[in-house]
Amino acid sequence: MKIRSLSVAAFIGVGSMLAGYSNASNDAVNSAASAGGASTAVREGNGSAPVVDASAGIVRGVREGDANVFRAIPYALPPTGEQRWRPPVPMPRWSGVRVAEKAGAACMQPPMAAGPYNRGSNVLMNEDCLTLDVTAPVNAQNAPVMVWIHGGTLIWGTAQSKMYDGREFAKRGVVLVSINYRLGVLGYLAHPELSKESTDNISGNYGLLDQVAALRWVRENIASFGGDAKNVTIFGESAGALSVEYLLASPAARGLFDKAIAQSGYLFTMPELRNARYEEYAAEAIGSYVATKVGATGIAGLRAMDARKLVDAAAATGYAPYGTIDGKILPRQLVDTFDRGEQARVPLMAGLTSGEIRSLRFLLPPTPANAKAYKSEVKARYGDLADDYLRLYPARDLEQTQLAATRDVVFGWASERMVRKQAALGQDAFLYYFDHDYPKAASAGLSAFHASEVPFVFGTFGEVPPGWPAIPNTSGERQLSSAMLDYWTSFARSGRPAATNGPAWESFVPSRSYMIFDDGPQLAKEFMPGMYELHEQVMCRRRQAGTQSWNWRAGSIAPVIPTATGCQPGTSSSQ
Repeated sequence: MKIRSLSVAAFIGVGSMLAGYSNASNDAVNSAASAGGASTAVREGNGSAPVVDASAGIVRGVREGDANVFRAIPYALPPTGEQRWRPPVPMPRWSGVRVAEKAGAACMQPPMAAGPYNRGSNVLMNEDCLTLDVTAPVNAQNAPVMVWIHGGTLIWGTAQSKMYDGREFAKRGVVLVSINYRLGVLGYLAHPELSKESTDNISGNYGLLDQVAALRWVRENIASFGGDAKNVTIFGESAGALSVEYLLASPAARGLFDKAIAQSGYLFTMPELRNARYEEYAAEAIGSYVATKVGATGIAGLRAMDARKLVDAAAATGYAPYGTIDGKILPRQLVDTFDRGEQARVPLMAGLTSGEIRSLRFLLPPTPANAKAYKSEVKARYGDLADDYLRLYPARDLEQTQLAATRDVVFGWASERMVRKQAALGQDAFLYYFDHDYPKAASAGLSAFHASEVPFVFGTFGEVPPGWPAIPNTSGERQLSSAMLDYWTSFARSGRPAATNGPAWESFVPSRSYMIFDDGPQLAKEFMPGMYELHEQVMCRRRQAGTQSWNWRAGSIAPVIPTATGCQPGTSSSQ
């Protein structure tokens, strides 16, 4: 068996280039938050160090400017030993004062190759990693809360990255929480033996359950840090945005957040726990294959393996982590959940960057020899949709055309689909398009590349990874970042994004309005006419046929699109 999860396997190139989680229990958490939501228990300890007595225990942080910062607070017991591949267990209240002054460890992950996302070789890692950081305004009370979920293909990343520093959020009166969650094989492996251990007869999705546990911790504890437990916004980029989508879709997370932001999210097919479908092997079968390839005898053997060796060995097999459709934590494909209106009914912001694929070129099809060859490939693969495809992605500058087509297949269609579906539930939904460039990015061929908006959202120009194109600290760059911070934090506060020095941001519906972030924010209308309709029709046909996945494949690497058998033009419905 050769592992091939078409939904995520190619995304590995970024770096190698329920028991106890019912709606009733979430209601209990919300009741507790409501009962204690107005209480703030921050006091000064030795010197000016802030001390909080929360439900979890007493914790001492550090004062940094106008913010109180608490680092590496555990929200669950270590997922080690027999707890490896089990749902997270809440951390009991600790005795004494826990010192939360220093950055914690990242969750275990394989090495990442050179590039803009590599944070260097000195990243502290540990399997005991289920911690979160809290940055709160000094004297905060009932402040809106934003929970950041880092990206990294569900393989890499950490809450402790300096690029995610929350002090600019604190300046705007927002409490920022940044969370770790299990990654890779330790976070997403499904296996028949693990399913037998579960009272629900399911496995996988442990990293997602970690995120749910962190949100429950926020509901129960954040009031003590000055946050409003009844006004929580989840947001993330790339795999963090995918995690936001999972949380929107998961019954296990219902009621634990109030708004959502998905930055460069995608809606690929997921493997089902026991059934092979849409070109995806069953998740349990993938887990069995991985166990065999790494030389382990069953789950007992996998649990006995050293975490470092296991993570590296699993990565070498080609294992690609992804959410698993198990009927409980993730009931069905994301597109199906959104089509049925089963996702969380909360306001949503979503968007993408114009140059997403400039740093993800491994997703591109081979460059055709000439325009004639390009047209021939498109007609052979897209059939009656070829004219629409060529109108959107013409055979002029073939490199730019393929960058645009792959961007839209992955991120453009997904972003517009999410805001459309959320608006259909009567929720405010806002779309953005980050198109900002600066000299170092342009010279590196990385104009508005994937994740390039993140340091602007956080206001952390000087804290990007070593390979990131350096952002000039000019007044123009700072003004753009300030506007984006205003939009993001005002959305968290009220559900309506607004900026002191920016135009009013209209909902996507009814005029397909969206905000462009170029040299500054600009409101525009009629987002990419025809783009959504084309890719929605392609997805609909693939889903209906049941034999093709929907993912990044565009142009000459796209499988031949099935003929129409009921999908209506511009819709995902076969009715």
